[in-house]
Amino acid sequence: MLAGEPRGRADASAEAVGSRIAAVDALRGFALLGIVVVNITYLASGYRMAGLATPTFSAPLDWEVRWFVSILFENKFYMLFAFLFGYSFTLQIDSAHRSVARFVPRFLRRLGGLFLLGLAHAVLLFPGDILTTYAVVGLILLAARRIAPRTALIAALALTVALAAGMLLLAVLATLGADASQAVSETTAQAALSDEALHGSASMIINEHLHRLAKIFVLRVFLQGPTVLAACLAGMAVGKMRLLTDLSPHTARLRRLQWAGFTAGLAGALVYAHSTWSGGGHAYHMVGQAVNLVTAPLLAAAYAATLLRLLPAMPRLAGALAAPGRLALTNYLGQSLISALIFTGYGLSLVDRLSPFRVVSIGVGIFAAQALWSLWWLRRHRYGPVEWLLRWFTNWRRPSPSAGAA
Repeated sequence: MLAGEPRGRADASAEAVGSRIAAVDALRGFALLGIVVVNITYLASGYRMAGLATPTFSAPLDWEVRWFVSILFENKFYMLFAFLFGYSFTLQIDSAHRSVARFVPRFLRRLGGLFLLGLAHAVLLFPGDILTTYAVVGLILLAARRIAPRTALIAALALTVALAAGMLLLAVLATLGADASQAVSETTAQAALSDEALHGSASMIINEHLHRLAKIFVLRVFLQGPTVLAACLAGMAVGKMRLLTDLSPHTARLRRLQWAGFTAGLAGALVYAHSTWSGGGHAYHMVGQAVNLVTAPLLAAAYAATLLRLLPAMPRLAGALAAPGRLALTNYLGQSLISALIFTGYGLSLVDRLSPFRVVSIGVGIFAAQALWSLWWLRRHRYGPVEWLLRWFTNWRRPSPSAGAA
């Protein structure tokens, strides 16, 4: 407590900070649930990684699950995770100021650690890794850390509109015979070869991942990287404005986000899903991508607004989501490890042998198990295993592994 500050005011401030952190952790845990539901569909199928549906699963339920995941999950939860990365960036700046630590060297070491973890993750487990993208985007956040919140929001909006316009331009070019998407698309025969490799030895799996990374790199640079940057800039702006510190004055704003997100967001998601699964051609698919770039952030914001409004009235839900959220890095990597052991030649080798419904059910089960494990772990430890390792790398000293206040 500051000298001369009334006790009631200091306690209220402390409670606000605690609530803010709990809300952010719960949002992060919620994002992890959505991420595993999406990622496991790619980890379980070489065809899905190639942007195709597995030919052996074509029953009505299989297609319903694919549409369900595309409409409600794809491209929404990684945006929410990126938003929280930008928001947490402002918390790390505040933490460095409180501890009188040099922020820039510490944050650069953190980004270096994230990049190395992401590189290992992409090569060994999942070429769709997002950590390397966060590490690169983090450098831009570092350079832009002094910009005003309004400027950050304008930059995020401009990036999103520019990407959508670029997709529409590619769609027009495709109708004129210049289809640029063929450079990264794959055929059914290529997807079948990918399946065969994922069923094979560790060296075959790693070679397949390296092969995919060459194409994924193009998508990262021209699509997902800028999308992640836009979400991070929005998160940084919200963090600078301290909007999540006390949500009570922002109920009307959250309600407006819900209305806008669940109307425009779901409408855009339907267009995106139809362009993905209807077989309408590359031009239509790029139109769907353009619509999705504009509307997916709205749906992600509606999800976040709904959860933030529910959390105060549902403390058990808040606790169940906050625990895995506090161990987000460990759980994110753990999701890929468990999925790889189930689906690839590292373990049971069930790639493309389970229906979409079973695959998604396994993803939900993985998250439920991680939520229980996270609660158990946090009773005994302050940090998750990977968080502890990254903190050691970031601060250049061994952190205390015991439980206690972070």
